[in-house]
Amino acid sequence: MFVEIIYIMRKILLAFDGNHFSEGAFEFARRLNEINPILLTGAFLPQVSYANIWSYADGIGGPIFLPVQEEEVTEEINENIEKFKSLCQKHSIEYSVRKDFADLALSELKKESRFADLLIIGSEIFYQNAGTGDPNSYIKDTLHDVECAVMIVPEKFDFPTLNILTYDGSESSVYAIKQFVYLLPEFVENKTLLIYAKEDEGTSIPNEAYIEELASRHFSDLTVTKLNIDPKERFVKWLNNKKSAVLICGAYGRSTFSQIFKKSFINDVIREHRFPVFITHN
Repeated sequence: MFVEIIYIMRKILLAFDGNHFSEGAFEFARRLNEINPILLTGAFLPQVSYANIWSYADGIGGPIFLPVQEEEVTEEINENIEKFKSLCQKHSIEYSVRKDFADLALSELKKESRFADLLIIGSEIFYQNAGTGDPNSYIKDTLHDVECAVMIVPEKFDFPTLNILTYDGSESSVYAIKQFVYLLPEFVENKTLLIYAKEDEGTSIPNEAYIEELASRHFSDLTVTKLNIDPKERFVKWLNNKKSAVLICGAYGRSTFSQIFKKSFINDVIREHRFPVFITHN
């Protein structure tokens, strides 16, 4: 069956922190541009952690002020900007640069995400700068504030040939699947696994006919699977056997199962830097 590839133009935001330049995040954007041209906006943040940028001070209105940059850090940021420009020109990527965040990094970066289709972040830097051994609350705060879909990418990865759609019956998980299709049509021809995991063998996939009807309209090679495993304990082990994959997840849901399901594998997968993870919320 012949499937026509729809060519779309997207604005993708690539966030760099201080003197850190994520080669993996740029490489993912470069590969997307090879297939469908993109506008790539490089956001070069001051030398502060992502955690500080995305956090709010309870009960305080107005902007949050960030530490003044040292002169040598400013020079490193400028060097990374030149590197970004050079790579974009080399690979024929249309680009723009944002660097003058000053003391309003929070509000300006949030505004950038509002007017972007996708934010790409390098996973090693993402966790390195979280400044905590338990990034759960950090991830939730970040995903709560960002206003576009997020792709978290390791420094070394195989460009995805396998889509793993995580489904827990929630509105958020369905929304993430639809956003993945709309934003990244390059991947719809990949082999695709739609996974529902729960230890209780007697539990059926929620609204199975509905989700299969939707997903099969978009993914030509789709398999719907219920894993009779404890998602808290064994889902990451199951994922370890998958190669060249991208994991698609909804944001943290409110139900107990959704909380457990996501905490059990999203953080572990990203922390291990195995493959890209696509996360969004409505």
